[in-house]
Amino acid sequence: MAARRDRTHYLYIAVIVAVALGILVGFAAPGVAVELKPLGTGFVNLIKMMISPIIFCSIVLGVGSVRKAAKVGAVGGLALGYFLVMSTVALAIGLVVGNILEPGSGLHLTEATRGAGAAQAEGASASLPDFLLSVIPTTMVSAFTSGTVLQTLLVALLAGFALQAMGSAGEPVLRGIGHIQRLVFRMLAMIMWAAPVGAFGAMAAVVGETGIDALKSLAVIMIGFYVTCAIFVFVILGGLLRLIAGVNLFALLKYLGREFLLILSTSSSESALPRLMAKMEHLGVSKPVVGITVPTGYSFNLDGTAIYLTMSSLFIAESMGNPLSVSEQISLLVFMIIASKGAAGVTGAGLATLAGGLQSHRPDLVDGVGLIVGIDRFMSEARAMTNFAGNAVATVLVGTWTKEIDKERVGQVLAGQFPFDETTLLNDGHGAPAEEAPEQTAPPRGLDKAGV
Repeated sequence: MAARRDRTHYLYIAVIVAVALGILVGFAAPGVAVELKPLGTGFVNLIKMMISPIIFCSIVLGVGSVRKAAKVGAVGGLALGYFLVMSTVALAIGLVVGNILEPGSGLHLTEATRGAGAAQAEGASASLPDFLLSVIPTTMVSAFTSGTVLQTLLVALLAGFALQAMGSAGEPVLRGIGHIQRLVFRMLAMIMWAAPVGAFGAMAAVVGETGIDALKSLAVIMIGFYVTCAIFVFVILGGLLRLIAGVNLFALLKYLGREFLLILSTSSSESALPRLMAKMEHLGVSKPVVGITVPTGYSFNLDGTAIYLTMSSLFIAESMGNPLSVSEQISLLVFMIIASKGAAGVTGAGLATLAGGLQSHRPDLVDGVGLIVGIDRFMSEARAMTNFAGNAVATVLVGTWTKEIDKERVGQVLAGQFPFDETTLLNDGHGAPAEEAPEQTAPPRGLDKAGV
């Protein structure tokens, strides 16, 4: 077991080195660095390829093995209610900090940036009904090929409830899906070895495209955004986690350290979605809670995106010499709460959501989106890590509220007594040397309650 952990340890050291090399190449040879962008895009696409089958297997195993459908409904209802409240809190915090900093004062909109805002608005969804209809896939198979997390979630829930209704007749199907889950996690573990290459290409391209000039001129909004995200994560989320679940936020973030490194190197929270689901189950949260809360949170619990939408709106209004009044700020934020739902956790989605929201609510501000296009990728990293932290905390909190969490195991895992298996990404004993198996006295998480 130790040898396997050592190899993955070297992998993430390689990721750190690759990020540093990418930054160096981006500054030294910007033209060459931009051409390396496909390396980062390719790696993220490999990870996204695995998201749908992992979500499907996890939800079907979790829901299908629960004897009472009401439990699943309770988990979903609690999760959605929590997501709505926390998104509103994040928007409010961004509003307060944005008004204090006034980051857009002193900047001026140029003709070169006007077209960028309109171009971003074209990529945004048109309306809430369109978003709701997009949750329904054209076919069952298309749910796995569209890349839309909510479509996979819908099909998986239907399959899980169907297997639940089948009773003992559905057990062979559940066992088969369990084997498929092990297969896809093994594939994901293999793909992770390409992380250094993807991190190098992504970071080099970001630095090469942006350069140092944009960072200097827009440092106030960037620093303000990072500080606001830090306040939200460490004060709001950390306080809730300690008060409700009795878990130390820093211990949880340390446990998820490799996932944060992956997000930092790819600027995409989706790259860590499969590993978050695996690690939350290993931590001690039941399969139904993880299977429902994490995928849903990736579409509805975008705390970092909410802060980004608020501060960017205020920044754009200030920079265009048309500051928003208090009533305009409140009405715009109510609109943004709706507009932010369904925004995927991928690079650039926040920018498109911002442009689309402004176009629908304050079209005179759309041109100002071009001001932050240059630094959006650097803000995307903080946005993605805040979204990820919010979903990790939400999973623990929902598990606590529904009593679907093994608190004793949480303490043991965070203390390092039961290391996460980087080889299989599953806590089922597979891939561990026989002589080390008896040392794990705690039951494999998910097998005790899910019955699979």
